Amino acid sequence: MDIPRLVVAAPSSGAGKTTIATGLIAALTARGLAVSPHKVGPDYIDPGYHGLAAGRPGRNLDAFMCGPERIAPLLLHGAAGADVAVVEGVMGLFDGASGRGELASTAHVAKLLRAPVVLVVDASSQSRSVAALVHGFASWDPEVRLAGVILNRVASDRHEQLLREALEEGSGVPVLGAVRRSAAVATPSRHLGLIPAVERSAEALRAVADMGGLVAASVDLDAVLALARTAPPLAGVEPWDPAAEVGGPVTVAAGASGGGTSGRGTSGGGAPRIAVAGGAAFSFSYAENAELLAAAGAEVVPFDPLHAEGLPEGTAGLVIGGGFPELYVRELSANDQLRAAIAAFAASGGPVSAECAGLLYLGRELDGLPMCGVLDTAARMTERLTLGYREAVALHDSPLAPTGARLRGHEFHRTVCEPGAGERPAWGWRLPTGPRTEGFAGAAGADNVHASYLHLHWAGYPQLAASFTAAAAAYRAG
Repeated sequence: MDIPRLVVAAPSSGAGKTTIATGLIAALTARGLAVSPHKVGPDYIDPGYHGLAAGRPGRNLDAFMCGPERIAPLLLHGAAGADVAVVEGVMGLFDGASGRGELASTAHVAKLLRAPVVLVVDASSQSRSVAALVHGFASWDPEVRLAGVILNRVASDRHEQLLREALEEGSGVPVLGAVRRSAAVATPSRHLGLIPAVERSAEALRAVADMGGLVAASVDLDAVLALARTAPPLAGVEPWDPAAEVGGPVTVAAGASGGGTSGRGTSGGGAPRIAVAGGAAFSFSYAENAELLAAAGAEVVPFDPLHAEGLPEGTAGLVIGGGFPELYVRELSANDQLRAAIAAFAASGGPVSAECAGLLYLGRELDGLPMCGVLDTAARMTERLTLGYREAVALHDSPLAPTGARLRGHEFHRTVCEPGAGERPAWGWRLPTGPRTEGFAGAAGADNVHASYLHLHWAGYPQLAASFTAAAAAYRAG
């Protein structure tokens, strides 16, 4: 399998590459093409807009969390049945994991994908200097093929003419389009970046349509497609396969115990039913996580904690991912029926995996309002942003990982939990300021709960899905 593809990059954050990438996806989709959208790095929010534009899930390509060897296979998996893949970069083209050279940078991923790069340049407040900028980016790494430029935030026809003349004279990189300044396509932001598409519903759809219209009117889409088709075959690369990664459905011996006996239920076909939180408050998830759970033999059932009156019938495992519960704290707190059901499920030995937003929801309180009370910790908003990749080691057994397991993840939050770790911390890692323990591997003396700020991309560690599904199956069998 192969796929025409290109990477949309920028010299720095803030150049408008999300607007251009989303607009490209929407404009190409409007032409009748099946577009596979992807995002370099750990970000959950941009893929939400990509997914609205494409009508299929936006997927992440993170070489730090998933490993460089999985990047091309993950692209081919996500692009199954597509006509073209559009990959939005992260930060500046050559910015990667701090202190690790090119690892996980847009340039690194472009090389792994053997994909041409289109550079989105914020042209405001410059004219001839744009040629020096593009020339520098084009010549910095000869293995990165910078094959086109899209000029963004162009002020006028005269401004565009000056920019094009400078690039023709000094860079040798073709201009694929010039996009005028437009407040109409701006996506609103808040403390952790863009507002997720799931929260904006009709407004987000309109914004995506506006992005698509702006790009269609300003960018040579035929040239973009021709460029994508110059990507050479990914020789010897097979699409990522969740079933192969987990080794097939897990099996649990009859009579195996999951730790408790109350709250048991059954789901069709003998598959343990794993409830996965979603909706506006818990909108951060990687599509591959659910695919791995299903490949491991689970029945994956989404539910929305803002509206559900209880856990899905027969729940044998609970996954609560990231999101913005701090924005819905009153609604989440008011749903005391669901909070009580989650507390009872955890108390009965049901396996629970929670990260970031899920951690906040499982605590005693968030910003002074009651949460589920599974964990003896209280969370609150702060002004301080905690951000960065982490190399973590599991300090205690949990439904996700055994003691000593080493994983790579990502932290991104402005909240703090007090305490930040339980008597059985989930993870340990080292920061420049020294070693740190974090999270909770257990609750009330049991080892069936794993809660942490650390976001994990399970495609990099498929054993997480197998382990959690086995725990759910054992709980149901018990």
